[in-house]
Amino acid sequence: MGQARNERGRRGHPVGMGRAFGLLAFMPVASRAPSYSRLVWALVRDERTPMARKALLAVGLGYMVLGRDLIPDNIPVFGGLDDLVLMVLAVDLFLDGLPADLLDEKLDRLGIDRSAFDRDLAQIRRLMPGPLRRAIRRVPQAATVVGRAFQATDVGPRLRGWINKEGSPA
Repeated sequence: MGQARNERGRRGHPVGMGRAFGLLAFMPVASRAPSYSRLVWALVRDERTPMARKALLAVGLGYMVLGRDLIPDNIPVFGGLDDLVLMVLAVDLFLDGLPADLLDEKLDRLGIDRSAFDRDLAQIRRLMPGPLRRAIRRVPQAATVVGRAFQATDVGPRLRGWINKEGSPA
């Protein structure tokens, strides 16, 4: 007998229903977005926030601003979804690499309950597809490895020297 068209998932719901219910559960998190935006802004402005983490946010914003998308924006629903997913992943990676004491300080200063923040972050992470989440989590480590390899080759100083020689008046 062939596969039934109306497949059921682990919990007996039609496949895809779990994600739909998950999106409904996301609504309270969305209502706290202004507070979380202030949190991210405060962390970006703080000099104790690692520059590499700030760069992750810049990459996410750059992707949204440049207009080159994985999925064209004129495709209904999915067109804007890639922008949202990438930005959520960028913010998640940004927060994931922060010193805990810095995050606690900013949460306290902004009056954001830590346990509610942790629940909301867990909720958002559950909505992201697992393989994508695992691949994105490797980006900071890969960037570090590439950076070290680049430094070991001594290409940076040679490239700067070449640029300065070419750009300086003779």
